[in-house]
Amino acid sequence: MGKAGRVLKVVLEQYSISQIKLAAQLGVGRSNVYRWANEVRDPTSETVIAIIKALEEINPGAASEFKRLYMDESAP
Repeated sequence: MGKAGRVLKVVLEQYSISQIKLAAQLGVGRSNVYRWANEVRDPTSETVIAIIKALEEINPGAASEFKRLYMDESAP
């Protein structure tokens, strides 16, 4: 699966953001966030943008870290 899910899982753990909190901010079910973070499904490019915006609302540092890791060619 894609890089967005791996990065999302790292950021959620690193910043102690629950999947439930992110799901509520995005207006989606927690199961969607679970699927992305556990690489069951890849978020669409539009969803990646929405994730960044939601993370900015929850914790701007988490949003910055997500963007940094997602754009880093050497990150897993």
